[in-house]
Parts: sequence; structure tokens; C-alpha cells
Amino acid sequence: MPGPTLPEAVKMGPHAIRIVVGGLGEDELSTATTVHGPERASSSSAPPEMASAALPEAVAPKKKGNVRFAFACAILASMTSILLGYDIGVMSGASLYIKKDFNISDGKVEVLMGILNLYSLIGSFAAGRTSDWIGRRYTIVFAAVIFFAGAFLMGFAVNYAMLMFGRFVAGIGVGYALMIAPVYTAEVSPASARGFLTSFPEVFINFGILLGYVSNYAFSRLPLNLGWRIMLGIGAAPSVLLALMVLGMPESPRWLVMKGRLADAKVVLEKTSDTAEEAAERLADIKAAAGIPEELDGDVVTVPKRGSGNEKRVWKELILSPTPAMRRILLSGIGIHFFQQASGIDSVVLYSPRVFKSAGITDDNHLLGTTCAVGVTKTLFILVATFFLDRVGRRPLLLSSTGGMILSLIGLGAGLTVVGQHPDAKIPWAIGLSIASTLAYVAFFSIGLGPITWVYSSEIFPLQVRALGCSLGVAANRVTSGVISMTFLSLSKAITIGGSFFLYSGIAALAWVFFYTYLPETRGRTLEEMSKLFGDTAAASESDEPAKEKKKVEMAATN
Repeated sequence: MPGPTLPEAVKMGPHAIRIVVGGLGEDELSTATTVHGPERASSSSAPPEMASAALPEAVAPKKKGNVRFAFACAILASMTSILLGYDIGVMSGASLYIKKDFNISDGKVEVLMGILNLYSLIGSFAAGRTSDWIGRRYTIVFAAVIFFAGAFLMGFAVNYAMLMFGRFVAGIGVGYALMIAPVYTAEVSPASARGFLTSFPEVFINFGILLGYVSNYAFSRLPLNLGWRIMLGIGAAPSVLLALMVLGMPESPRWLVMKGRLADAKVVLEKTSDTAEEAAERLADIKAAAGIPEELDGDVVTVPKRGSGNEKRVWKELILSPTPAMRRILLSGIGIHFFQQASGIDSVVLYSPRVFKSAGITDDNHLLGTTCAVGVTKTLFILVATFFLDRVGRRPLLLSSTGGMILSLIGLGAGLTVVGQHPDAKIPWAIGLSIASTLAYVAFFSIGLGPITWVYSSEIFPLQVRALGCSLGVAANRVTSGVISMTFLSLSKAITIGGSFFLYSGIAALAWVFFYTYLPETRGRTLEEMSKLFGDTAAASESDEPAKEKKKVEMAATN
């Protein structure tokens, strides 16, 4: 049977082109290369390998507009993270005025600060099922609507109980947002820019924190019973804008494939891939991961059901009886989330006014102004990190970031300890060390552990367990954050504030060892290649079942 002609091979892709060009004679090769323009023709005696290497570039140029489209989608999805960031930032200052207005104890302040993280567990667990049911895009809208209701309740709270109820509602919205933003962004991004784009949720968390700090400073001069209410209530505004803008985004191509909508998925992939060939390869990989046979290529197909109960199967694959590789993926995803929060970032961000007060800064305006410097530092360094994720890789940034955090926490603990031992005297070098160490700590956090946690955990789980896996990671993140933020004041009283940061430095050292020994590099891998990186997983082996069945049929036909 004769092979494809060159024009047919061009349509079929670079592999077919190499086959055809490798079989052309010298005269035919010269003619073929001349057809594609003088810049592609070398000479009639050009080696076939050179021509075959050049032709794919002619038919598969990179489409910069597609990366920009994926960039826009990632920005819109990641804007949900502003909701959490704003709450973290604004509560650091608002809590000072809430305590005075409601005359509550430090214990109630701790609960008020940290309880949102525990409430967000409801949203993060529900988000997995919701996003698989209604899609990633509408889940983002749902998260924005819930947070709007929570911010509205907090802004109009007349007592501590109503304020807590508002944080309950807002926490559910935050849980939804934290889970769905990195998942959607990872699923819509091409492999070449996935690290850059998937870091956006952390970028917007930092931007939200900065907005919260600025809001503290801007409204701090208002009457006591009005200022903190405006600080909290104004957080409802971005959620409305977000919900409207997200409706213009495309749905995740991987979710579309899971629903059998191959034509819709193909359209989205062609808009978000670097080349047409990459779009086709991504579609084929997603189909395989979803268990759709290769020969099914209609606009809408029936997705094969995985056993008697897909949900039970997902839990079995990920939790109940995982393969060694799947267990490693799960521990990696949960572990990186745990250590991100256990290293004390919320103690610095939420309680930075108290930290600086312990360092010797007593004026409220100076406290809030210095706190704004923390927000600016976090935001600037997270922007730097986004440009290195896909150039340097995840591991180098993660390890250097955690190492810098260890040293910064030791410096902060030392500075605060010296200040605490001399309460009646100002020690400029200790105050300076405390401030510099705080800024260095948030800077190191932002160039690595901050953004990479969301990037890494959203890209390592196989397709069928991705929603559940990411939900578990977010749950670990929020539980740890809640414990840290609800115990910091009590811990500081028990072992001193300096001792608290020495403890966090020890946890950060354990994190460095875990990252070094357990987390492989994922830069440049497609989402469907992750199973090979960690080893054979149940999800990966199941995705090969259609191919195995097809091979059996072919073997039977030849015998």
C-alpha cells in the first residue's frame, strides 16, 4: 500500500512528514522543499534529515495569541484568590478595631482570625464534586456569589455572633475558590507555560493581602464602629465583578472531554495550545486519561463508565487502596500544602501588626504602614517567581525558598527574643533585624513555597482523581492554616513570640528535607505524563485499557 503524499503528511503531522521526506529522492526532495518557499529549500542534494527537521517548523509555528488567550483565562480564574487574600490582609488590621468595638478577649480574636480556614474545608470538599458536576467555570461563579454573601454579612455585623456567621459563609466561598482556581488554570494551560500560569492564584492571594493592608490603612481613621465594617464589607465588590467576567471564559477542555464533548474541547485546546499538533496531542492524551477509545472522535461521544460507581472508584484509587505511585502523589500533594502553612506564614501575615508591636513599634498608623510594606514585598517577589517557574523549575525554587525561610525565621526569632528581654529599652539593631527578617521571610516564601504549592499540587494528580486530590490538598492547607492562626497568640504567651518563630524555623527545616527527598521535578511535563514521573498509577493503567482491548482485537484478527 503506498504511503501518504507530502501534502497529506503535512496535515497528518511531523511524524508523517519525516516518513515521506525520508523516502523522497533528491529531485523530489528539491521540488518538495521549493513548494514551501525558497527559505525552506537548501539544495537538491540536501540530506533528507535536514529537510524533515525543517518542515515541521513550517507547518507548526507557535501561536503567541493562544498563549495570550490562556493567560487571560488564567488571570480571570485566579482572581478568585483575591477573595482569600483580601480577607487575610484586612483581618490583620480590622481585628485590632473589632477587639476594641466588641470588647472581646485574645482567645475570641484567635478564633475569629482562624475559623474561616476551617469553614473553608466545607467549600474545598464540596468544590470537587461541584466542579465535576456543573463544570469548572460555573464553580468559580458559585464561589464568588457565596463570598459576596459572606462579606455582606460581615460588613453589617452588629455583634460577635453575626460576624462569626459571616465568616462561616465567606469561608465556604474561599474553600471553593482555593480548590477550583489552580485546577482550571492547570487544565487550560499549555505545558510550556503551565508553571507561569498556574502560579497566578498565589499572585492574586498576595495582591488581595496587599489590598487588605491598604484598606486597613485607608479606613483606620474612621470612627471605631464604622471603619472595620467598611474594611470587611468592601470585600464584596470584587466578587460581583469576578462573577460577571468569568461567564465569558471557556470551560476546561479536560472537563469537556470527561463529559464527552470532544468538539467543544478541541475548540478550547486549539485556542490555548502553542501549536495545532500540541492541541491534537493534548486531546488524545486527555481522551486516553478519561478512558475514551482512540477511534471515538465524534463531536459528542459517550464516555465509558469506570466500573459500577465512579465516585467510589476514585476514592479507592486515591485513598483506600492506592498504588505506591498514587500514594506518593497523594502524600506529595498533601505534604506540600501542610508545610506551606506549618512554616508559619499566617502568623506573620495575619498578626504582622502584633509582631511589629512586639518589635518595638507602638503607633497604630506606623504599625499599619509597616504592615503594608509586608504586603508590597510579598506581591513584588511573587511576580518575580512567576517568570522563573518554567525556566528554573519547581525544585530549585522550592528548596532555595525554604532554605531562605529557615534563616529568616531564625533571625526574626532572635530579634524578637532580644527585644522581649529588654522591654524598657529600645534596641535599634534588634528592631531592625526583626523588620528585615520579616520582610526577608515573606520574600523567600513568595519566590518558591507560596506559588509552587498551588502549581505542584494542581498538576501531579491524574485526571480522574484530580478534583478530589486537589480538594484534599486544599483541605490540608486550610486545616493547618486554621491551627496556626488560632494558636499563635496562645503559643506566643506560652513560649514567647521569639520562641514561636524558632519553632516555625524547625518545621521549615523538616519541610526542606521532605521536598528534597520526596518531590520530583515536574517542569515541562504534560498533565498526562505525571503518572509516568511518579510511576504507574491505577488511573494511568486504566487509561490504557482501551488501547489494550484494541490490541487484543487486532491480534485476534491476525491469528
